[in-house]
This record gives sequence, structure tokens and C-alpha cells, in this order.
Amino acid sequence: MGWLAAGDDHEITLARGRVIARPVSGAAPAAGSRTLPEEIRDRPEVIELQRFAEWLERHAADCAARVDTWMVSSLPVPTALLAQVWPDEAWRAALRDLVVTGEHPGDIGFLRDAAPSGRLLLVAPDGGTRHLSAPAVTVPHPVLLPGLPALRAQATALGAVQGVEQLHRAVWHKPAATDHGTTRAVEEFAGAEYSSWFRLAAHATALGYKVTGTYVTDRVREAGRVVTASVAIGDPYTEERARTGGLTWGDRPGTAMAPTDVGPVAWSEGMRMAAALHAGGRVPAEDTA
Repeated sequence: MGWLAAGDDHEITLARGRVIARPVSGAAPAAGSRTLPEEIRDRPEVIELQRFAEWLERHAADCAARVDTWMVSSLPVPTALLAQVWPDEAWRAALRDLVVTGEHPGDIGFLRDAAPSGRLLLVAPDGGTRHLSAPAVTVPHPVLLPGLPALRAQATALGAVQGVEQLHRAVWHKPAATDHGTTRAVEEFAGAEYSSWFRLAAHATALGYKVTGTYVTDRVREAGRVVTASVAIGDPYTEERARTGGLTWGDRPGTAMAPTDVGPVAWSEGMRMAAALHAGGRVPAEDTA
């Protein structure tokens, strides 16, 4: 954006999400400067521009969150919608370079552009470019993408930068044998200890997960149903410290699904959550002996 007057002696603009100032003389701001001259900090123009910068930040986060939801749920997205939002820099940053798929097996590639007509420009896995005209496309969860290692290598070769974590998202493939008998909890990432329940809950919230009572949860929509992955974290009022417990999945409150009934996306996202919670704590010495 251009420079705006802020009083008689300064002009202001946005640079990398923050407000910077320069003298009216046109001299460039000092390199690395992160502060505004004190005499203009309370001017209405500065305050309004700061509020605008905060709105842009929230807007970018909202765009990324929506695209992440499309990807985790593998929802079909109308190409007309992609064309409509593409001119918006925040939407474009969230969508560009994501791998999308169409109706046919060969309709796959890195999204590079969306024309007003809804026609998409893709870079195919072999490096060639192609145009795709279809009513809708899907942004698949990486656990559903065939040849994921090759796609990761191609992304590196293309210099692709994904604004939403797709190709380099940590994935867990459900083992072929998931018969736990009567045990429906996965204990692979259980036992990480935190100094308090509140510290564990704060870490979970910072990761984007929801804390519900004595569980950290993540809701995943897959194949037309909503599955909730849950990691037990204990009771803040009866336990001095907190430990991560077993991971379970359920499609109804108070129920636990058999591992064999858990879909590949719900399995991967549940394991991703459990691993992240485990990584934030410590494993007591007696558990590693």
C-alpha cells in the first residue's frame, strides 16, 4: 500500500503486517526500525492503520483455518468459489501450491492459479502444467494421497510453499492389524507428564485442540460422519500433576469405537494430536527404564 499522512511531519504505511513511519521529506525509515515516533503513536491515522493490520492478521488466520478444515475433511470445494476468493492475498496464500484432485485419476496437481471462469492452473506431479475445468475439486488429506513421498519431493523441486500444512503434515497410517481385543485405547503416546493439568491444557489449546473436562479432543469429519479423537488428561482437582492417557475415538458421546472402525483420516489426526501432547511433556524415568 502507499504512504498516508500522519500529521504534518510524517507518513505511515504497512510493511509486513506492522505500521512504519517516515518523515514527510521521503527519507526511508531506519533499517530494522520497529517503533513509531512517539509524537504520532496516538494519532487517529496510526491507530486506524494498526487496527486494519490486526484485522488483516485475523483474516489471514481465518482463511488458513477454513482451508485446513477443507483439507482435513477432504471436502469438495466449488471451483467457482476458488475463483472468487483467489484475488484476495490471504486466500491465495492459503490455497496456492496445495495438491488438489478432480473427478478423474489424472486430475491431480499443485494449484497455481484460479481464473475468473473457474478454470484452474495445476502443475502435475510430472512437472507439466495443465488446466482443469471441473465443478469442484478436493484438497485431500495427505494420508489419502497416493505417492506422498514423491509429491513431497516434487514440491521441493518446484519450490512450493504451502500456507496450509498438507504435504509435510505428520501422518500415521493405521496398521493392517488393529485388533486390540476388548481394549479400544491406543497407548503409544500415553504417559507424558506435565507439571499441572492447567499447563497440559494450555499446551493443548495452543496446538488448536479443545479441552473438554478430563480429555483433549479433536473432531474430524470423514466419510459423512464426525469422529472425535480423545486423549485422557486426568482431573485438575484431584491430581497434582497431569499425564497423557490413552487415545480413543468415538462417533457418539460416551462411546469408544473399535480401532478397526476408525477411518484413515481420523486415525492419523488422532495419532497426530496424541504425539503432539506427548512431545510437550516429559516421560518419567521409571517409565523409560
